Amino acid sequence: MGIWEFIEKQVLGMKWLSDLVYYLLSQFNINMESKLGGSLHFFIYDTIKIIILLCVLIFIISYIQSYFPPERSKKILGRYKGIGANTIAALLGTVTPFCSCSSIPLFIGFTSAGLPLGVTFSFLISSPMVDLGSLVLLMSIFGPKVALMYVIVGLLIAIIGGSIIERLNMDDQVADFIKQAKATSIESESLNQRERVQYAFEQTQETFKKVFIYILIGVGIGALIHNWIPEAWVTSILGSDNPFGVIIATLLGVPMYADIFGVIPIAEALLAKGALLGTVLAFMMSVTTLSLPSLILLKKVVKMKLLFVFVIICIVGIIIVGYIFNAFQHVLI
Repeated sequence: MGIWEFIEKQVLGMKWLSDLVYYLLSQFNINMESKLGGSLHFFIYDTIKIIILLCVLIFIISYIQSYFPPERSKKILGRYKGIGANTIAALLGTVTPFCSCSSIPLFIGFTSAGLPLGVTFSFLISSPMVDLGSLVLLMSIFGPKVALMYVIVGLLIAIIGGSIIERLNMDDQVADFIKQAKATSIESESLNQRERVQYAFEQTQETFKKVFIYILIGVGIGALIHNWIPEAWVTSILGSDNPFGVIIATLLGVPMYADIFGVIPIAEALLAKGALLGTVLAFMMSVTTLSLPSLILLKKVVKMKLLFVFVIICIVGIIIVGYIFNAFQHVLI
């Protein structure tokens, strides 16, 4: 076994944990070939794996983020113009481990600070859809090629989406109280290493508390799909025989609310049941970017016209990406 294969299977995929859970369940005389045994294995293994990766990754990401507080982020973004600013905003979103709802306060802060509207929307799209944590988790399940392509296309949606909104000159569609808000000071308090570690630890605790229930729900749904839902049902709706599978998956994801850590187990189970890769990824992107709670919050700070444009841009971009991934699935996995 090569070094990369070892990292992919044993470090990221935690095959050792899968084998350990399988062995321990067998000691309780549970038939591991049964639906119940398979469901228990899937639930326990995926829950522990995601929690371990989540805590490690969020700690690392939060430590990095301690160097980029909102005030400093505003200052960095203010240095760039045009597509360059959208690109930096989208990249900045990758180091903010927030769900779609948690990203909106930063969006408000950036907008009230006078940053271009398109730039703030590039951040708003990128932050929940793409982050370093999702990259590693996706690698652990789908492999490095799929994970890297997911991040690239997610960034492209954020950059292009923000650029389109900027060109539409929709500054008048921001709520008046946002435009009238005073920007906070650009200067931020410097932290020493101990304070950065403490900040990362606190962020890890806070994020874990927020997403733990969604991990359990997501893994539970994944276990149900993986072991109880007939494969024919999944393939008939989300498989290659249904040309509208990507559209259906995207629209199904909108009313749901889950962190990407909770939706990945569902995606894993759907793929194992015969759903196409692009269809599964479109579902993931839709859930994390266009959840109904986040749209309700966003409606409080932007007017209906801008909200509608944002939703349409995201849906169209996600659907296009889904069909592209489906077309090249044989190359990626």
